[in-house]
Amino acid sequence: MKRWFLIYCKRHEQKRAYQNLTNQKVECFYPKILVSSFSDGKAKKSEVPICPSYMFVRFDDEHGKMFSAIRSTRGVVDFIRFGSYPKEVPAALILALKSICSHEGASIEGENEGLEKHSLYSYCDKLGTIVKENNVEHREMMFVRMLSESRC
Repeated sequence: MKRWFLIYCKRHEQKRAYQNLTNQKVECFYPKILVSSFSDGKAKKSEVPICPSYMFVRFDDEHGKMFSAIRSTRGVVDFIRFGSYPKEVPAALILALKSICSHEGASIEGENEGLEKHSLYSYCDKLGTIVKENNVEHREMMFVRMLSESRC
């Protein structure tokens, strides 16, 4: 059964890790948002990662070799763990992230088969607060804290 996990990437090597993981047929999700900034007196929108050093990966965890293959991938440091085993990320959290990161306002209704809408919208509320945080380090800490408190 495929499950989502969170990995920590080397600083400024997320694109490399993403490319190497997708070459290994590992499903990856690297959430980004649009941010407005001013440069030389001009307003400019750019896409930035919500949490720059983190990426979600989805694979069949029945095969123990995938854990070591992912950890050995260039750009990847390790899995995020709470205890000795990597923390599984709830599917509702991934769907909530996809809905927040969607610039077209795409609906998440089609993907949430078997998920409780209450938990899905609860994650959307929490993520809305995190996304509004301007300081990247605070945003990452809030995100990891939310993940540590979530139940799978």
